[in-house]
Amino acid sequence: MSKKYNVAVVGATGLVGRTMVKVLEEKKFPINNLSLFASKRSIGKKIQYLSNEIQVQELTKDSFKNIDIALFSAGTDVSKEFAPKAVDSNCVVIDNSSYWRMNKNVPLIVPEVNSNVINSHKGIIANPNCSTIQLVIPLYALQKHFNLKRVVISTYQAISGAGQKGINLFQQESSNKNNTNNKIYNNIAFHDVVGDSDFTSEEIKMLNETRKILSLPDLKMAVTCVRLPIENSHSISANIELGQKVSIEQIRNIMKNQNGIILLDDIKNKIYPQPQLSNGHDEVFVGRIRIDDSVENGIYLWITADNLRKGAASNAVQIAQLLIK
Repeated sequence: MSKKYNVAVVGATGLVGRTMVKVLEEKKFPINNLSLFASKRSIGKKIQYLSNEIQVQELTKDSFKNIDIALFSAGTDVSKEFAPKAVDSNCVVIDNSSYWRMNKNVPLIVPEVNSNVINSHKGIIANPNCSTIQLVIPLYALQKHFNLKRVVISTYQAISGAGQKGINLFQQESSNKNNTNNKIYNNIAFHDVVGDSDFTSEEIKMLNETRKILSLPDLKMAVTCVRLPIENSHSISANIELGQKVSIEQIRNIMKNQNGIILLDDIKNKIYPQPQLSNGHDEVFVGRIRIDDSVENGIYLWITADNLRKGAASNAVQIAQLLIK
């Protein structure tokens, strides 16, 4: 009989937390007991898992006794305070916040790319930023064959990336498109700017995390991240300079054979990645492959993925699956 694990989801009532519970069920993760934790205001709420309704408990420093694996999605403050407490209880944390990602002692993992680093963990494993996850899988495939020289990306990020408050805003203002103060239809929304750099937190995350995951600390990158009035699934326009000359067919074959990618690249028949197509899937969709003759050995890719699933919950559960192997 295969071993079963006591699993916890921290931040279980949030958009990603609920998706984590759903993905654990879908992937038939071998769970002995599932515990759901959130803040005091969520005590008593119930979340469906299999045929049961599990009651949400308040997160405390003693919550991790007898827990084997905890999936965190409750923000940086909670991860900073409670992840070490979980580790002290011999629980392994898979953290979806940004707090631990750039810590040199914490592996930052996308299973299709760098599963080999999982055994270096010291109790905490970081789950990357949603846009980073869907970018690094095709970049990894290209790096293996051609070497990356420079990457220029622009993101088109769904409102669900802002969590439940983003979805609430989307629903409130969808019926009010003509209001000149409309927050989601009147503007391209940028993320918060960090310090005096004029770069946003999302842009800095993508720069640093991509380099860490690919083990390419000197990779040249230019990143612009924006949020658009799309409910779910992020898109990325990537302009990539490679180390040698390539053909479109070569790129297609590499993407077709890369684990975790679905190739959709028939623009004449309107078959290409779209947010609605990637919704509900755990794969990264790649298409619109073109040669860029403005630089030597340049190509274009268009990339979409479900930011709640592959960009967060599903990647975390995949890490947990790696862990128990």
